[in-house]
Amino acid sequence: MADGNQQPIIVKKIVKGGHAHHGGAWKVAYADFVTAMMAFFLLLWLLNVTTDEQQRGIADYFAPAAVSQQQSGSGGAMGGQTMVRDGARISNAGLPTVVVSIGDIEDEEENHEDGKKFDPAGDEIDEEGISSNDEKVEDSERGKQGRPGEDDVAEELARREEEAFNEAMDAIEQAIEQAAPEMQELAQNLMVDMTPEGLRIQLVDSGGRSMFPKGSPALEGHAKQILMLVTDVMTRLPNKIKITGHTDATPYRSGNGYGNWELSADRANASRRALLELGVPQNRIDQVTGKAAQELLVAEDPYADANRRISIVLMRQAGLAAEQQPVDALKSIGLKVHGVEDSGR
Repeated sequence: MADGNQQPIIVKKIVKGGHAHHGGAWKVAYADFVTAMMAFFLLLWLLNVTTDEQQRGIADYFAPAAVSQQQSGSGGAMGGQTMVRDGARISNAGLPTVVVSIGDIEDEEENHEDGKKFDPAGDEIDEEGISSNDEKVEDSERGKQGRPGEDDVAEELARREEEAFNEAMDAIEQAIEQAAPEMQELAQNLMVDMTPEGLRIQLVDSGGRSMFPKGSPALEGHAKQILMLVTDVMTRLPNKIKITGHTDATPYRSGNGYGNWELSADRANASRRALLELGVPQNRIDQVTGKAAQELLVAEDPYADANRRISIVLMRQAGLAAEQQPVDALKSIGLKVHGVEDSGR
């Protein structure tokens, strides 16, 4: 019988045990290692591509800075410095390290044993909590590091101003060379030089040609042409303007008390009005004075034509005019002051 011969089917199920959980701590360690290697090779690359100056800048950025009670202006154009005194600045150097030998410590202990007490006057403390010795250390470090001081800033401003004046002198000379022939003839009535006050432009009587009619404060037509020539250069500079009128030593005879002082002042004021008409801003005019015959251009001949003149000075703004020595006539254009003939007032 078929059903009787059928063998039973036996299904054997083997339940295998699960593998134990492997820890992931090695992944963290491996990630730290890879990160460290990346940082190391990045450091090597930075050392290779950066300059010494850039490396010092990076080191100074991470250096500890001293705490200041002042309001810092280090984000400004001058890094916290002013033309008058130093403001609060972020130091680019760490705090000074004080090295004391063992012998110094022993000597100090002996001094205390001998009865010597602390002297509060030995190290004065200012209102900001910085001792005078600390200020000396800071000043010394600042000098070693080559910080630009107030003197450096003033000298740089004076140098740039001197360059601007020299360029203005060259521009005036070039304008005369390129002018019409009749304007070139007026070059003998124009003198440009450097003085301790600044760039001086003078309109002088010379060659039988006067800038003003005799005894009058009204400008002649050729004097206005000269002013028109130099005004274009003057308006390019921001310096204040000083205008001075001068006469020769010839007495001015007038029954109403009007003399050389009044005449020189009126001529200076007439020059001021002419400059304003030619486009010079009114706030540029700083001084308008008359000197009569007190400052002669040709001292050996008080009656010379060249003593009758108008002086226009672009005044120095860098604040060093008092310390600088006079520079006598760096450049004059066409004027010969010696041996000129007198043609009357």
